This record gives sequence, structure tokens and C-alpha cells, in this order.
Amino acid sequence: MKGSKRQRRLFVIIAVVVAVALGAIGGVASYVGDYQRADERAQAALRSSEEVQVRTLDDGNIVFEPRDPQAGVVFYPGGKVQPEAYAPLMNALAQRGFVSIIVAMPFNLAVLNVNGADGIQERFPTVERWVLMGHSLGGSIAATYADGHDGQWAGLVLLAAYSTADLSDNDICILSIRGSNDGVLNEQALADNRHNLAFDTPDIVIPGGNHGQFGDYGTQTGDGAATISAEEQQAITADEVARAFLES
Repeated sequence: MKGSKRQRRLFVIIAVVVAVALGAIGGVASYVGDYQRADERAQAALRSSEEVQVRTLDDGNIVFEPRDPQAGVVFYPGGKVQPEAYAPLMNALAQRGFVSIIVAMPFNLAVLNVNGADGIQERFPTVERWVLMGHSLGGSIAATYADGHDGQWAGLVLLAAYSTADLSDNDICILSIRGSNDGVLNEQALADNRHNLAFDTPDIVIPGGNHGQFGDYGTQTGDGAATISAEEQQAITADEVARAFLES
């Protein structure tokens, strides 16, 4: 009888543990499966053209390569955003002379692949000038990576993002670009971390732009309404990056 009670107690304990584990797994699966997906315009920008060759590498990174690249961009996507959603922006940069690479992120989270830029420069030996870029969470993670690789990158572009790493004395040119109607970027955190950038870091605000239109993945919860198109916002962004790193 005592043995039977112990067996029942053990069975109950095992059942509870299994239920908790399954619940946790289900919660994680639900979280990572809930992400912003690339829209039709983004899918169209993944097609190669006469000006830009698009290909996906074995590691999942997506390359947008112009005929004669003048510089390179390595891009960290925003948190829980499908990397392909940034294809229009990367294609726009490639059309301006940048070989542009979107870094693949596990579960669409840049925080899980901080060192995703490792080894990319070496795959394009003819390109001498390289810029790190990231959107939202991806921008903050790109800044963290830049802090650990001072001197290896000519620039860092923060799209609707801020740096929690102190880059104020680093030898790197930094641009901060955001939309005037951004409803997602934490303005207080942006202000609190401003000291991590050099005092003369350009803060470029795109009139009518919002948070999500640096990519093409539909409406983002909490974002402000844009009064310009995603195409316009991305063209302005690409022009600013080209002006800073191709014309200087």
C-alpha cells in the first residue's frame, strides 16, 4: 500500500513537471513564431536585376551586390522582424554602390547573434570601406559589436536605435537616423544614452517617417502613422548613408 502511494505521488510529480515543461516550450514557440513578416514589396526586392545581384549564402545571410561596389554595409535586422523585410532598403543601398549584407538572426533576434558580422568583410576582399547598420534592436546590437571591434569599421548607422555601449571616443563615423512620427522608439532611452555617442554625431530626422518603414513588414503595434511612403523613407536613408560614406 505504501509503495502504491509513493508510485502515485511520483506519477503526479512527473505529470506536473512534464506539464510545466510543455507549457514553457509552447510559450517559447509562440513567442519566436510571432514576428513581422516581409511584405510583397520586400519579396520583389529580393529578385536580381541588371544593377544588383541578390543571393542567399549558405549561412543564411542575404547579399545585394552591385556591379562595382564602392563600399560595404553589414545590416542587423530589428527584433522579431523577418530579415527579408529589409530587402528594399538594402537594394536601394546597393544601387548607390554598397555591397549590402543582411545578417541572418536566430529566431529573428539580433541579441542571439551579436557577432554575426564576423568574417563578412573577408568574403569581399576588393571592398575596403565597411559600415555597420542596424534597425531598432538590431541597431543597438550592431553598436555593441562595433564597440568590441574598434578600427575595423568606417561607420555605424543607427536606424531608430541608440547605443548602450560607450562609442564617444571610438574611431568610427556614426549616423543616427529616425522618423519624425516614430511611435516605437523609446525617446527617454534615446536621450539617456545620447552621451554614448560623440557630441557632433548627426541626428537625422526624416519628416513624416516612422519606425517600421525602414523595412517593409506592415504596420507595427504602437507605431505612428507615416505621412511619406516606405520607398521615400528608404530612399532618404540610402541617400544619407551614401552622402556620409561614399562622397566624403
